[in-house]
Amino acid sequence: MRLLHTSDWHLGRAFHRVNMLGAQAEFIGHLVATVREREVDAVVVSGDVYDRAVPPLAAVELFDDALHRLAGLGVPTVMISGNHDSARRLGVGAGLIGRAGIHLRTDPAAAGTPVILRDAFGEVAFYGLPYLEPALVKDEFGVEKAAHEAVLAAAMDRVRADLAARARGTRSVVLAHAFVTGGEPSDSERDITVGGVASVPAGVFAGVDYTALGHLHGSQTITARVRYSGSPLPYSFSESEHRKTMWLVDLAADGEIAAERVDCPVPRALARIRGTLEELLADPALARHEEAWVEATLTDAVRPADPVARLAERFPHTLSLVFAPERAPDDPDASYARRLADRSDQEIAEDFVAHVRGAAPDAREQGVLRDAFDAVRADDVEREVAR
Repeated sequence: MRLLHTSDWHLGRAFHRVNMLGAQAEFIGHLVATVREREVDAVVVSGDVYDRAVPPLAAVELFDDALHRLAGLGVPTVMISGNHDSARRLGVGAGLIGRAGIHLRTDPAAAGTPVILRDAFGEVAFYGLPYLEPALVKDEFGVEKAAHEAVLAAAMDRVRADLAARARGTRSVVLAHAFVTGGEPSDSERDITVGGVASVPAGVFAGVDYTALGHLHGSQTITARVRYSGSPLPYSFSESEHRKTMWLVDLAADGEIAAERVDCPVPRALARIRGTLEELLADPALARHEEAWVEATLTDAVRPADPVARLAERFPHTLSLVFAPERAPDDPDASYARRLADRSDQEIAEDFVAHVRGAAPDAREQGVLRDAFDAVRADDVEREVAR
């Protein structure tokens, strides 16, 4: 069976001030063409179909168009909700839509109930694990601790139990939306940290033939059987080195995997350039970036006059301007910036406590801070779900 694995469409999202709807529509056309031309047997979409719980009307219309075009090909599609989607909204009409071959899996309680597809060698069971927010699903899965690994492990126990009851030789595919240990994140993914931990080990998915992951925006292979497709379009400058692709996966009769990356159309290259304003305007090596979307980091000790207008003369598609003046190591501003760089909210809070009272928080106090951050985050998630 030939699968096309994609995820993280983020329909309705912009790239800085650039409307990406046209590029997203071009991707949908490319997806449909790939399904037809490469004789794909099933499409899997591993979450974050939309960029937010209540997407703009234009994004909903594009999604509707995608569903109609996929259904028109007669190729089944299995799709889960991600942490950006409203599972309830995405799942509306799932039963009816399923009759057209579009299988929406947005209910955590149905994690162990697969979509069964068939090829010449027998059945393939597709298990959809929508994004599992630990605080909201821990009771459903009967786990004591609201943690990503605990709820995903419990969901996978249901998958393996169902699979064990099926005919010998039944092949299996799991769709999941999670941060798996070993994956490389980018700046455009929403933080899903709970209890100070965001990732889960790949071993959680043991026992299935292929795990089609969503959430991280870079295409990557965790193991031969556990892969991220990545987002089809860039959504932050941290993705400037990404090659945007989908996975074309051949699932053999014995469950062996062969995977190939299929490139996605990207509207414009990304470039991150750094230096003083005069250096950026004069450096001939930067000529290759003149038509790219640019993030420019200026290192001038004093902020230059009209930097945006001057940069735009050479780089007309400059979208982001960052000021990072080069300072002496003993400069207090430089020292503070270094202390904050790449620090989590938890670490910054702990540093603040240590600064105020002269002693770092002990283990109990660290737990109080962690619980406070988790509670705020859980409230945000519940408000998003309720919208």
